[in-house]
Amino acid sequence: MNGDIKEILITEDVLQSKVKELGAKITDDYKDKDLLLVCVLKGAVIFVSDLMRNINLPLGIDFMAISSYGSNTQSSGVVRILKDLNTSIEGRHVLIVEDIIDSGLTLSYLVDNLKSRRPASVEICTILDKPDRREANLEIKYTGFRVPDEFVVGYGLDYDEKYRNLPYIAILKEEIYQ
Repeated sequence: MNGDIKEILITEDVLQSKVKELGAKITDDYKDKDLLLVCVLKGAVIFVSDLMRNINLPLGIDFMAISSYGSNTQSSGVVRILKDLNTSIEGRHVLIVEDIIDSGLTLSYLVDNLKSRRPASVEICTILDKPDRREANLEIKYTGFRVPDEFVVGYGLDYDEKYRNLPYIAILKEEIYQ
């Protein structure tokens, strides 16, 4: 598996340090609020698991699965909810937890969808951001790292359902996905 990696972009230690920092900031910002983390499956599952252990507040968690990617490396632009929330978000402070934001089209759809359910607030937390690829106008409250326009895997991010279990963020060799 490591032979498919072109370069390690963010090491495990640096990732964990940033997650701890984000958790502390979220703890301060949501003190005395009813916080619900909404994990966007499958890519954010490792990040949300680490993040919630670094938030020192009582909180809830729920999951959504949204499809916009096939097995290729570009967003298809087609958004489909594969798994919806199990709980009501009305009156709650929702923090969407994402693995990576590139075009932002899928996340923009998700934010609008969740706001229509009348939460107290909807904010975004992502471990990775690719601002050079942004097509949608999004306000991202918490960002771990800005990354270049490369195909990255690891820490929950995949290519064709593989590499999610890497403990770091890496750039995949082009010959693997072309």
